[in-house]
Amino acid sequence: MKKRNEASAVVKLQIPARQANPAPPIGSALGPKGINIMEFCKRFNEQTKDEEAGTPIPVEITINRDRSFSFIMKLPPVSYMLKKAANISKGSSAVGKGSFAGSVTMEAVTGIAKKKMGDMLVDRLDSAVRMVVGTAVSMGIKVYEGE
Repeated sequence: MKKRNEASAVVKLQIPARQANPAPPIGSALGPKGINIMEFCKRFNEQTKDEEAGTPIPVEITINRDRSFSFIMKLPPVSYMLKKAANISKGSSAVGKGSFAGSVTMEAVTGIAKKKMGDMLVDRLDSAVRMVVGTAVSMGIKVYEGE
């Protein structure tokens, strides 16, 4: 016997905090699933009201067969957190050629790793730190010890 509210679909999106609206990509992803897009936008914007506007928030929306839905918000991507920590708008376009877009301390990297550990597929802090350092290197952000 099947449960009445068994999930029929899971949609993963990345939406700017406080800026959800029925336009694409939200409307085109959720519209065909038959859920109330305005209701989702209202609930998402309400739950992200304490975030800085425009912060990218990964969200996983579970849509049930009766067209009800629930969603789980995750923390912003590591790349976004690194750009904020380094106070830059984008990574280096010449990664690996000695050109750095910015720099962050190992302390900042460890802080990001601690925050994101729940979203990462690791169970040890040192593994999470290595993943964050790898992301920083791939973005052209120099990681240094100090201050």
